[in-house]
Amino acid sequence: MIKAITFDFWDTIAIDDSDEAKRAALGLPTKSQARLQLFMDEILSHHPEVEPAAIARAYAHANDWFRRCWKGEHHTPTVAARLEQGYAFLGLAPTPGFDAVVRHIEEMEVRIPPDFAAGVHETLAELTREYRLGIISDAIHTPGLGIRQLLRRQGLLDFFDCLIFSDEIGVSKPAAAAFEKAATGLGVSYQEMVHIGDRESNDIAGPLALGMHAILFTGIVDRGSDDTRASAICRRYADLPGLIRGLG
Repeated sequence: MIKAITFDFWDTIAIDDSDEAKRAALGLPTKSQARLQLFMDEILSHHPEVEPAAIARAYAHANDWFRRCWKGEHHTPTVAARLEQGYAFLGLAPTPGFDAVVRHIEEMEVRIPPDFAAGVHETLAELTREYRLGIISDAIHTPGLGIRQLLRRQGLLDFFDCLIFSDEIGVSKPAAAAFEKAATGLGVSYQEMVHIGDRESNDIAGPLALGMHAILFTGIVDRGSDDTRASAICRRYADLPGLIRGLG
């Protein structure tokens, strides 16, 4: 019997990169362009002798390192740790404005927030009357602190009994420890949990390997529902309560 539900955040609750249109309307560069520019401007302000092309290569190196950690080792280094890789690539120590650049990057999606999935507010309000709810989310640029702010602004934070963010626990999905911490926090067994998310590797394979149920959410983006091993597929939030009840 299902007693608890955990959700991914990006592209499950919030629409990743829906803030890009808002940035464009304000005449701002894309997030990726802005992050690189912040990194480059800070280094050039203290080391004008460094070629911009070299700084761009250093930033790409830092991002490649992060992806290896995330996808291969299942942990998400902080923004600070990622940028330090770029400085090391250039043979430089962090410059005086390093901490300010980190904060700016971490808060970028909080200052100009994403949109949230259609129907998520009403469905969470319904589900919380019957189940304990949690979030298990990887933190790529916005840390758990920022995601909490986004949830609070939407009036959703109080629906959740347990919040698991990769930057806070030291592992990312599909590592078993992420789901273990959620099960402990929610006070249920794996067999009493269902996880909802948009990525087969993280949100479906991880839970299934532990004996959990897993539902692939395609209401924002469909990343391969034709080949999913998920217990069910949810294409809109209005259908989710019925799908969960059908799992037993």
